[in-house]
Amino acid sequence: MILVLGVWAFVRALLVNSAAVSLENVALRHQLAALQRSVGRPRLHRRDRLFWVGLSKLWAGWRASLVIVQPATVLAWHRQGFQLYWRWKSRCRSVGRPPLDLELRTLIRRMARMNPTWGRRRIQAELRFLGYEVAGLTVAKYMRRLSPRPSSTWRTFLEAHVRDIVAVDFFVVPTLTFHLLFGFLILRHDRRELVHVNVTDHPTATWAAHQLVESFLEETAPKYLLRDRDATYGDVFVRRVKGLGMSEILIAPRAPWQNPFAERVIGSIRRECLDHVIVINERHLRRVLRRYLAYYNATRPHQSLHNNSPHPRNVQTPATGRIVAIPQVGGLHHRYQRAARVARDSAVVSHDHHEMALVLLPLAARRSS
Repeated sequence: MILVLGVWAFVRALLVNSAAVSLENVALRHQLAALQRSVGRPRLHRRDRLFWVGLSKLWAGWRASLVIVQPATVLAWHRQGFQLYWRWKSRCRSVGRPPLDLELRTLIRRMARMNPTWGRRRIQAELRFLGYEVAGLTVAKYMRRLSPRPSSTWRTFLEAHVRDIVAVDFFVVPTLTFHLLFGFLILRHDRRELVHVNVTDHPTATWAAHQLVESFLEETAPKYLLRDRDATYGDVFVRRVKGLGMSEILIAPRAPWQNPFAERVIGSIRRECLDHVIVINERHLRRVLRRYLAYYNATRPHQSLHNNSPHPRNVQTPATGRIVAIPQVGGLHHRYQRAARVARDSAVVSHDHHEMALVLLPLAARRSS
């Protein structure tokens, strides 16, 4: 638009006499002076700057005609345009080797994340076995390892020691006559297996130590025992733990969340069993808990075990036979499996009496030995 107006003014100057053009210039300059007094700093667009930069190259007397801006401003606009031009001309272009495929880059990063002690040469060798020929420096480029001294994650550290950890804990159960009984359990961390469960109305350190002896024969005890700071675990219990070659790990005071697996099992026992039963006496509670122990270890799925049981269950195909339901824990829960497998597993989990036999026979053998 400005260019069109400029051309029109040039044509009028050729056709109209010089006196009219001079008067028009005077009128326009007066209007610009009034506008400059009323407006502090006018806003110019990029096209205005380009117009004046171009005009400064074509017209030698352009400085005398400037009113709304200073000549130094036009020169600064020219320098900015020079910088932008060479910045565009010197922009980065893709050079060198083409980047790796996204799938391969993701694989390198996953290897580096899952194996923090691996270097670029170790990952390069592993990729070669998978059919990828990648340079070592290229592997280092995509590893994205921030720490120069890599360390394994807490999850990896705990999984390396989880097989050597058991947890023990007490829980309280009221009876029909409002008498309090104390349940005691021993849980392995690796497969969430309930190793032992028993009941007493008067827990002592000697009684708790005897439960450990019944649960772990010679040289079968794990390395670490996790427990709270209950006063029930006295000197007798501590000496027995040391005699079995175990090291005690005590949680902080009033911090049951530091023994999470045992607390979660106790919650499962209450929600899935004890909340649906009125306990009559100690013998009744012991029978109910041992039935639940058999169900928990052999049937109940666990999310941490990929929806399998502490004692792994095999997947049965539809061709194996029809589906039957086997009641467990007095009918509170059921085990579903194919009919052809029922005959083979009937000695394991066919009825609650069979569950009791499986639990009590090993205990009787230990006591007799």
